[in-house]
Amino acid sequence: MYKAKILVVEDQNIVALNIRNRLKNMGYTVPVTAISGEEAIRKTELTNPDLVLMDIMLKGDMDGIEATRIIKSRFSIPVIYLTAYTDIKTLERAKLTEPSGYISKPFKEEDLFSNIEMALHKHRSRRVNEEK
Repeated sequence: MYKAKILVVEDQNIVALNIRNRLKNMGYTVPVTAISGEEAIRKTELTNPDLVLMDIMLKGDMDGIEATRIIKSRFSIPVIYLTAYTDIKTLERAKLTEPSGYISKPFKEEDLFSNIEMALHKHRSRRVNEEK
């Protein structure tokens, strides 16, 4: 069975470790994590993940929304936001990147799992249809 590779982008180390462990318990692989938008783009290029879990507020000059815009345009990889920010302004900006999901922190493990599975399925289906 193929274990999907997920890049976790989270600037709080303890939170990133918790998410990584929860993802591994769900059967996914998490080869690396990133703490900034710039690092997320570099690590996406290096590891070619199947999906990116992206926080919005990150260290560095680039937030998660801008990093998502670049990742989706350059790599065509699904991104799910995992964030504490649910205000209207942030949601409006995030919607423009057409994310595969938007999960509020704190989150339930089953919500994370179902969002990941739906995003991966939709992405695989889209790729199969493009190859036809």
